[in-house]
Amino acid sequence: MTTAPTTLALLQDVLQRYSRPAVAQQLGVDPVTVGRWMNGESKPKAYVDAALRQMLAQTPYAGGGDEFRFIDLFAGIGGLRQAFEGAGGQCVFTSEWDAYAQKTYHSNYPDGQEVAGDITQVAEAVIPEHDVLLAGFPCQPFSIAGVSKKNALGRAHGFADATQGTLFFDVARILAAHRPKAFVLENVKNLHSHDQGRTFAVILHTLREELGYHVHYRILDGQHWVPQHRERIVIVGFRDPVPFSWDALDLPEKGTVRLGQILHRTDGSEPVLEHDGDRFFDHARRQVQPKYTLTDKLWAYLQMYADKHRAKGNGFGFGLVNAHSVTRTLSARYYKDGSEILVDAGPGQNPRRLTPRECARLMGYPDSFRIPCSDTRAYKQFGNSVVVPVFAEVARLVRPWLDAAPERVVA
Repeated sequence: MTTAPTTLALLQDVLQRYSRPAVAQQLGVDPVTVGRWMNGESKPKAYVDAALRQMLAQTPYAGGGDEFRFIDLFAGIGGLRQAFEGAGGQCVFTSEWDAYAQKTYHSNYPDGQEVAGDITQVAEAVIPEHDVLLAGFPCQPFSIAGVSKKNALGRAHGFADATQGTLFFDVARILAAHRPKAFVLENVKNLHSHDQGRTFAVILHTLREELGYHVHYRILDGQHWVPQHRERIVIVGFRDPVPFSWDALDLPEKGTVRLGQILHRTDGSEPVLEHDGDRFFDHARRQVQPKYTLTDKLWAYLQMYADKHRAKGNGFGFGLVNAHSVTRTLSARYYKDGSEILVDAGPGQNPRRLTPRECARLMGYPDSFRIPCSDTRAYKQFGNSVVVPVFAEVARLVRPWLDAAPERVVA
């Protein structure tokens, strides 16, 4: 196959401005894939043409990698870092409490930086100055009892009282101390409606009224970029007023990417990755390793469970998918039975789980991303992560306004 000349010409122009990894990050593919397009070995999808044109319309970033500084809180395995490094950022501080996630993080970002553990034990003073704060903070219930009473008594409560005991408090205290130009927060879609909207109201009040940031939020679905229905709320804030708008989002049409594009390929074209070897895929036999196929006992149980709930009129049950599917949301519990996403193996054959490498692809990670932990840990890590190309697009929207915002005046 040959690449369409117009797309190839666009790609060549873009690569004059950006590094291949940065282009790959923006497009949500592996750098190797970009190389294949350049060599005419494969043909990019239709959305790539528009995405390349949009990249050319941007003002190119000079100075490779240290244009703006960001910190990565509740970092997990670094999905937000992937996206913002692709936009030219430099990570100057990371916090993640889980030791296994730290191992994966270090394997993929071997820059010698220490990963801080529990952020609740990290003083603001030890965190370097930064332009952007990134945080996929866990959503814990907010205790706002007593706030109305304090208001009625004329007593100020502030964000410390309203959010103390939640991990959002640590985001707020770091924002208050460092006053970065911008922040990007990520959470589950239901944060917006949790506790009848009161939790989100506290968050917005803290960010806007207590901290003085100009806040924009939107729910984004990963299936614009990957074959997975995964809705997350994204909250973006700027210290200074800038004309940021979600209307500038470049959203590929949903369903453009299907599951077959991320599954292991059995036609001999599956790439041999040195860091994977045959752990997930037997290259000699051109097949996924048998351990990912469900046992007869587990498959029988899942079918029985689905039938029982179907008879009651419930929607519970396994999710059987094929190459043409868009999957359900990958969760951290995927390691238990894989039932939410089971790949159909055909009549008379038991389905299989996704392999951890396929989970990485489903979340938009490039094949260069290393998976050093056990399958169980890897499933949890990818299920808890972000869809990388979603936040590559968010980073693209945020990046121009880091320069546009006026510098703060230091007294």
